[in-house]
Order: sequence, then C-alpha cells, then structure tokens
Amino acid sequence: MGAITYDMEIPSSIPAAKMFKAVVLDADTLIPKIMPQAIKSVEILEGDGGVGTVKLIHFGEGSQYKSVKHRVDATDKENLTHSYTIVEGDALADVLESITYHVKIVPTEDGGCICKNRSIYHTKGDVEITEEKIKEGKEKAMQMFKAIEAYLQANPDA
Repeated sequence: MGAITYDMEIPSSIPAAKMFKAVVLDADTLIPKIMPQAIKSVEILEGDGGVGTVKLIHFGEGSQYKSVKHRVDATDKENLTHSYTIVEGDALADVLESITYHVKIVPTEDGGCICKNRSIYHTKGDVEITEEKIKEGKEKAMQMFKAIEAYLQANPDA
C-alpha cells in the first residue's frame, strides 16, 4: 500500500472559530442545506459525533458517487483541528484503501483565517493516482469551502 499526500491552503475573511464551527461542527446539516447537489444528507451510523463516530454521507444528484462512510479520528475545538478518514464507499473505487483528511483552521492577523487541509490517499498495491484526479479533488474541496464562506458572509448570525 502506498500513500499520496497533498496539502492545500484556502484563505478566508471569516474568523477562524466561526469557520471551524461551520466547516467541522455544523457541516452535517449546513452543507446539505447550502450544497444539496454535492451532499444530500449525512447519517450517523454509530457514535455521538465525537472520535470514533461513523457517518454515512449520501452525495447529491450532481455527484458521480452515491455514498461514503467516514470515521471521525480527532476533533480539537481549542486548536481548531479535525481529522477524519473515508473508510468505505464508491468514491474509493477499487484503487484506494482509504482517504484521510486533516483540517486546521488558523487565525490570521486581519481577523480572518486560513483553512489548511492535508489529504492522504492510501492506495491499494502500487496504484498511482493521476494529477488530474488530485486536481479534481482539490477543486471540489475549494468549491465547498467557498460556498460555506459565502453562506457565512450572507448570514452573519449563522
């Protein structure tokens, strides 16, 4: 099994704590509300939302995939970090064992934040992931982050 890692940073004018709440703590209800074409619903299969919780994410009509299961690996509300792993689902196809994501929201001096995201693709055997697939994943993550940012800007009390 191999591992392919990529990092991405997205700046935002939204304060770090507010962005963390939206991107991590409220994501299961917020994303289906603002991007139903991407994620239709999130269902908790086991756990209470904390570490070890397993969720079933149902993708929307606009997705090429039906669903994935993901496990919460760590959440640190004080340090604004969150890690989870996709452990099952058609998005893994026959080439990936899992995908692990590490998210860290870092406050900036201007009152905004930077969302740092590390994605680790754990491949089956010596399968290689193309740059095109990685770029596709980055673009989807960027679209979702920017949609959340726009929602927060339009709804300051959210």
